Amino acid sequence: MTELKPTLKLAIGQMCSAASHAPNIAVMEQLVQEATASGAELLCLPEVAGLMNRDGKAAAEMVGPAEVDPYLAAARNAAQQAGIWLHPGSTPVLGPDGRFLNHSVLIDPEGREVAAYDKIHLFDVALEGQAPIGESKRFAPGDRAILVHTPWGPWGMSICYDLRFAHLYHSYGQLGARVMFVPAAFTVPTGRAHWEVLLRARAIETGAFVVAAAQAGQHEDGRETWGHSLVISPWGEVLADLGPDAAPSCAILELDLTEVERARAQIPNLKNGRDFHLVEITA
Repeated sequence: MTELKPTLKLAIGQMCSAASHAPNIAVMEQLVQEATASGAELLCLPEVAGLMNRDGKAAAEMVGPAEVDPYLAAARNAAQQAGIWLHPGSTPVLGPDGRFLNHSVLIDPEGREVAAYDKIHLFDVALEGQAPIGESKRFAPGDRAILVHTPWGPWGMSICYDLRFAHLYHSYGQLGARVMFVPAAFTVPTGRAHWEVLLRARAIETGAFVVAAAQAGQHEDGRETWGHSLVISPWGEVLADLGPDAAPSCAILELDLTEVERARAQIPNLKNGRDFHLVEITA
């Protein structure tokens, strides 16, 4: 068995993505250059990094299958040219049923996509007195959780709203994931209320590093996102916070991945779990 690398020099990038591919490609390439110049081995970017456009008709004219997506093609080329691992966040691509997929990949330093993940959980809600929000009208859900084995150990993939489903991360943790990605575009109200506490909870529950690159600021399509890209340690400590406004921006830090094994040895909840029967009683 190949010995795992004990440390990872990580770059986390924050963006304020535009409503077309070209400006976002330029920012992605800029952040790759910054990360590479700092000696980073991996750069992580936010959800919808490649395209953030809530105009369905306009977006449909730009979005195609993943294999011809311009943002992903540029990301593969940028990773290869820089010789860096790249998690370019996510971008909408055309799915088999005609809806989009919120699609994320991991690219190695040779420019190869070594893993691909489609966001599993979609935000559908209907509140009294408000227009319903139905993410599933435009996006189809993924149906596969992806754990990718790397020279640093297993990494788990997720996107934004997945963060609220702890069992996904628990499954990754039980399979030994040392790092979990949560690229996101949280709104300001939910970001203020839940973003940090949920990320810290997922890290503590699994004893893993959580890397959550985020969108920040006022976007071309009118939306506003919370920012605060975070890196969380297996003990729940905030190691990096890019704040609410800085976009594009990049933070560089070195992760001691042996902290994962130490945290799990101290709190062995991944091993101590037990099956149980749920019994309902009416009083």
